[in-house]
Amino acid sequence: MGKSEKSWEKRLVGTPDDLAVRFVESLSYDRRLYKYDIVGSIAHAAMLAECGLITQAESDTIHEALLEIGKEIAAGRFAFHTEHEDIHMAIEAALVEKIGDVGRKLHTGRSRNDQVAADLRLWMRDEIQTLQAKITTLQGAFLDLAGKHTTDVMPSYTHMQRAQPVVIAAYLLSFVPQLQRDYERLANAAALADVCPLGSGAVAGSTLPLDRRTTAEALGFAGRSVNSIDSVTDRDFCADFLFACSLVAAHLSRLAEDWIIFCTSEFAFIRIADSFCTSSSMMPQKRNPDMLELIRGKTGRVYGSLVAMLTILKAQPTGYNRDLQEDKVHVFAAADTTEACLDIAAAIVRNTTFNTARIAAGLDTGFLDATALAEYLVRKGIPFRKAHGIVGALVAECEKADMQLGDLPIETLRAYCTAVGEDVYDYLGPANVVKHYATDGAGGTMQAEKQIADWRKVLAAR
Repeated sequence: MGKSEKSWEKRLVGTPDDLAVRFVESLSYDRRLYKYDIVGSIAHAAMLAECGLITQAESDTIHEALLEIGKEIAAGRFAFHTEHEDIHMAIEAALVEKIGDVGRKLHTGRSRNDQVAADLRLWMRDEIQTLQAKITTLQGAFLDLAGKHTTDVMPSYTHMQRAQPVVIAAYLLSFVPQLQRDYERLANAAALADVCPLGSGAVAGSTLPLDRRTTAEALGFAGRSVNSIDSVTDRDFCADFLFACSLVAAHLSRLAEDWIIFCTSEFAFIRIADSFCTSSSMMPQKRNPDMLELIRGKTGRVYGSLVAMLTILKAQPTGYNRDLQEDKVHVFAAADTTEACLDIAAAIVRNTTFNTARIAAGLDTGFLDATALAEYLVRKGIPFRKAHGIVGALVAECEKADMQLGDLPIETLRAYCTAVGEDVYDYLGPANVVKHYATDGAGGTMQAEKQIADWRKVLAAR
């Protein structure tokens, strides 16, 4: 393919400096938009023919040539040249080389400003579906693991201190609604991006009688932008997408932090399959949860993309500015990182086992049944604040004697509160506590089983 002219270079004296050419190019990273640029161009050409701005034969010729170019790119036979600057000009140059002046008619009534805005929205629509599918896979992995542990008990934590007992399934299920919010947040981002900017041109639209509705419908957009100036400037949808990715990363980082702690020798709550660990170049005994650490670390990348996007948008004057070329660097990077982290997280969840015997052996540590004892006293008519104080005093007593609440004789318990009956022992001990959870969504077996069933229905409906 011969060297092409810039679309704008006849306005300027001389030829572009090679340093400037390299500096302004985005082809090295926006080439992944080629499919969307081609389908958008096909739709635009069809609209031009309907409006009588080109002939139907010319539209068909453009259509056929664009499909050929798409096949060449997909097969790796297409030669990209940085002097084309971006994917739009690379495809247009190839089109002109194939069909001559007919190819030069394609840019009638459009600008790269509205073209790239459309391409990015089309790409994002597909990318969000990909991320949602990966979220669903991870949710399914959590449900499968939770189903194995609806009766096994573990401590829950607040302030990283032991709090109340829960079944392991309840802990695992805590990640499913987080991911559900991510799924829905991405859906909202997709809806905000589902607007066709084509026909807005460079900034003010066109004097040509373009049919924007036809183009939008052909590309499957839900609607059209309502203001041409805003159309070419708007990258709010990119920020929305990056925010959604950032919260996915935050949730995965929380999982990673938990499981990095849980797989330490000090906790030994879980064992991650060797396939998802590494060892040390110096210490032969090590099993390091590097995949989880990388999930935690890559969260910073995604956050960085969001902050970069907001910074790009922060101080731009109204109308298109070349700053917006940088949007794709951050959007693509965040999407790639989020995809990779979702994939590895699902694999880790599917290849992790809980050391239930080890966990059960340590359940007596931390007085996990203290809250249940306070609520038992409430059942006996004791005001909660008073019950709280009674149980706090009993815990202090147990600490001195190196005992558990369930080890205290009834006489000792009654010495602190005469309302205590023999049935108190049915409420003491972690295993008893999880049996007595009564509220929806609580940490007991019954609630976990219901959540699993409910979530399976949600996932099956997708």
